[in-house]
Amino acid sequence: MHTSPLDQPGTGDAGGMNVYIVESAKRLAQAGVEVEIFTRQTARDLPPVVELTPGVLVRHITAGPYEELDRGDMPSQLCAFLSGVLRTEAMYEPGRYDVIHSHYWLSGQVGWLAKERWGVPLVHTMHTMAKVKNLLLATGDKPEPQARVLGEEQVVEVADRLVANTSDEALELMDLYGAPSDRVEVVNPGVNLTVFQPGSQGAARHRLGLPQNAHVLLFVGRIQPLKAPDVLLRAAARMLIEDPSLRSRLVVACVGGPSGNGLCQPNILAELATELGITDVVRLLPPAPQHELADWYRAADVTVVPSYNESFGLVALESQACGTPVAAASVGGLRTAVADGVSGVLVDSHDPHEWARVLQRFVASPRWRDGLSSGARAHAAGFGWSATAAKLMDVYGEAVANRALKLAV
Repeated sequence: MHTSPLDQPGTGDAGGMNVYIVESAKRLAQAGVEVEIFTRQTARDLPPVVELTPGVLVRHITAGPYEELDRGDMPSQLCAFLSGVLRTEAMYEPGRYDVIHSHYWLSGQVGWLAKERWGVPLVHTMHTMAKVKNLLLATGDKPEPQARVLGEEQVVEVADRLVANTSDEALELMDLYGAPSDRVEVVNPGVNLTVFQPGSQGAARHRLGLPQNAHVLLFVGRIQPLKAPDVLLRAAARMLIEDPSLRSRLVVACVGGPSGNGLCQPNILAELATELGITDVVRLLPPAPQHELADWYRAADVTVVPSYNESFGLVALESQACGTPVAAASVGGLRTAVADGVSGVLVDSHDPHEWARVLQRFVASPRWRDGLSSGARAHAAGFGWSATAAKLMDVYGEAVANRALKLAV
């Protein structure tokens, strides 16, 4: 409901969830499943229906003003959005939809009521959870409201199946939300191994205008406290204090736009770079399409993911698929997305001094880094969207069969 699969990931509310929905929908369609995605219309000139790919339709539902809405204002449009979804189904013969898969708690609320109306099972993926986020708040970040906590608890209670990205997330669903274990299924997200694949670092740097002899530290993602890009900048500043000779070769690239609580301070990274005295080494870039993003991964020595929480961490997987190791916070799904010591390094801290120590090793130990690069490619090869879609189809089938069994009793 709150973000369209047609939006460019990396800014606003568009991120890993958008990629997840697009990529899994495409693979489901390739497997013969018809997919219709309902999302809120954010511009007057958007067509009612867009074909994303053969077998996948995106339906734009009018709910509120034709503009981006803050997620805090979204609950006020739940009724309008639900009405549009139900009206669409009513245009067809009964039985058009076999299963509902809702993403994020707002859509889960709509899915809950649609499930009751249509008599079909509801499968739900949280992507992020309020209780988890509130346990791992970044400094200065706002806690998620109690209304969201309650909304998530309701969705957990009514969903026929809950899809968790990792086993850690499955445990969080059971421990924090009381989800029954027999309704929780683990399905790892994937990576587009056709787009994100190894290539020449030198050629990528040439295309991006980066010096061939640079030490490139890369951040990709939305600019908000949760993603902690400030940790990278503070670590880079510490590296330059400890080794001033790095300044002539260090490049700290941040690819992404402001999002969430970061919208109120859209220039926060530029201001922080000035405060730290590192504007000469920092490059702030807008969100990039996948083919360009792949070049950024190939050009980097290491991709830095210092988030306070991640349900999975697709950026880490994309980077590794390109052969670039990852330094990531040891939180949430990143513990699955990154094989510590094999495809990258997990950092059990958000202290810039500790991050500076880790990143300095990537700069100073090319042989060690090359070993991680090989491990990164091998690790990422085990994650593909086709496998994700196949497991989702199993979950859908189980949910449908279980519902039919209950009705037969």
